Amino acid sequence: MTDSLSPRDWASHPAYIDPGYKSTGLRGPKQPLIKLPTGLGEGLGPHFGQEHVFGHDADLTRNGRVNGEPQGERIIVTGRVLDEDGRAIPNTLVEIWQANAAGRYVHSKDQHDAPLDPNFFGAGRCATDDQGVYQFKTIKPGAYPWPNHFNAWRPNHIHLSLFGPSLGTRLVTQMYFPGDPLLALDPIFLATPEGARDRLVADFAIDVTQEAYALGYRFDIVLRGRNATPMED
Repeated sequence: MTDSLSPRDWASHPAYIDPGYKSTGLRGPKQPLIKLPTGLGEGLGPHFGQEHVFGHDADLTRNGRVNGEPQGERIIVTGRVLDEDGRAIPNTLVEIWQANAAGRYVHSKDQHDAPLDPNFFGAGRCATDDQGVYQFKTIKPGAYPWPNHFNAWRPNHIHLSLFGPSLGTRLVTQMYFPGDPLLALDPIFLATPEGARDRLVADFAIDVTQEAYALGYRFDIVLRGRNATPMED
């Protein structure tokens, strides 16, 4: 990553307020933003890497296990974390959180009428290797209803959080699954400009799939630049 960060391509990211995504009208800024020049602070840490990963952090099929296997379809999610010039970002922390197979989060605010899984915590972390590769084993998350509009359902998705090498590369985003019919109806996904939406959808990967165990998906993440992964709205 260069010391001088190029400007973000804001045309690839969702607007702060989107009419279809109703809560953005309450929390999005109403006044024009004041643009600050990129300085030394944006090009420096904090840095989080392998020293913050422990035990089964990257295996969500095991890190929440109490007395059995978590319920649902096992999947493997992998990819590379890249900088704005397409170079690998090694030893950087990737964190994920998600609903369980029934579409429910382990969170007090989630009162969706779906079962909690006592053997699934729904969060994990790993660090990229020397080639910028990360990998998680997890359960495919279920769709769930949300109160944005009548009969609204969120597509299957996984949340990801990355710092990269500096504050200027901070990214929180969502990964979706190919072929999901709810994508065409989801205001959060549709808030991302059309030309950048495909960057939020993982590819099925037979070479990542493990025989008789789990399907594999590949999702590369670009932290800045022309091909940046869009931010979570």
